[in-house]
Amino acid sequence: MAYSAETKRKLRANYIKGMTLKASSVAVSVKYETARNWKRKAEQEGDDWDNVRAAHNVSKSGVKALTAAVIEDFVLMFKSTIDQVKDSKDIDPLQKAQLIAQLSDSYSKTVKAAGDSNPKLSALAVAMEVLKLLADYIRNHYPHLTESYAEMLEPFGQELSRVYG
Repeated sequence: MAYSAETKRKLRANYIKGMTLKASSVAVSVKYETARNWKRKAEQEGDDWDNVRAAHNVSKSGVKALTAAVIEDFVLMFKSTIDQVKDSKDIDPLQKAQLIAQLSDSYSKTVKAAGDSNPKLSALAVAMEVLKLLADYIRNHYPHLTESYAEMLEPFGQELSRVYG
């Protein structure tokens, strides 16, 4: 089926404004596969819809707001993963400590990278780096305390969020 250039433009505009590609395709009555093909072809021709979408978000809300949104999404994923690790009965305490240390390292790096646009996030990055160092220290010197550390990490993370915003 042939679609008008206007339909394709509306789909692209919806996507750039934040709709998912699936929702955008439904909104303009185009099959998802067609929308995906249009997006891929546009990218091959130098029109990267994802880059335009990111630029639109930055210009609409500013770098700080966008950074905060990205960090918020990351924190939610981080917390969910920490909860899964903590609640798992299939992971031994030493493995839990290693996973928590790796997750803390990723968290620290993400927050540190975001901190360039927000001084409070930069301070939070330092705090997260200290937590990572503490996790490594506990894992190496007091492995029997790793589960207790994991238990304390979640409520303390909430305290860090309260203090650093």
